[in-house]
Amino acid sequence: MKIYTRTGDKGKTSLIGGRVDKDSLRVEAYGTMDELNSFVGKAMTELDVAIFADILKDLEAIQNELFDGGGDLANVMKERHYKLADEPIEVLEQRIDELMDEAPPLERFILPGGSPAAATLHIARTVARRAERQTVTLMKAEEDVSPVVQRYLNRLSDYLFVAARIANARVNVPDNEYVRSAKVFRTDKKKES
Repeated sequence: MKIYTRTGDKGKTSLIGGRVDKDSLRVEAYGTMDELNSFVGKAMTELDVAIFADILKDLEAIQNELFDGGGDLANVMKERHYKLADEPIEVLEQRIDELMDEAPPLERFILPGGSPAAATLHIARTVARRAERQTVTLMKAEEDVSPVVQRYLNRLSDYLFVAARIANARVNVPDNEYVRSAKVFRTDKKKES
């Protein structure tokens, strides 16, 4: 089997159920999800399994969910059956809550950086935000776009932020705080005072 087909040499690509220009909104959105998936994979190579087994398990599931969501965006058939459902969003919310309980108190904005894995997770977070923006644009332009993909990307970017903080905390690397910021977040203990 040859990896090249030459079918895209004129600027078109195949979707599930049709062909479109390679710069279409659909291709931009699912292509960015593919880019995001690559950064998630890179982050996985930077996490020590002895320290981050739970996060590695999360990221493995996320890679599959991103592939499902990208497939949902690439589907232009008249009768569509979407793969990405609400359950992974609920799992992400649960994991965000669990990891936030472990994370150091958050008082200032965080700049990307710290450990290599944290830096990569922050890149993934920003790519997730871009994929979400592109999905919203696609939803405005075309009908029959699964809204679950947009919600998933929104929650995933939050998860990746928290995972980046944990990637630093568990290896005793401080978050890179935005030093020009006043304290903009309150910890629960301060709210109780």
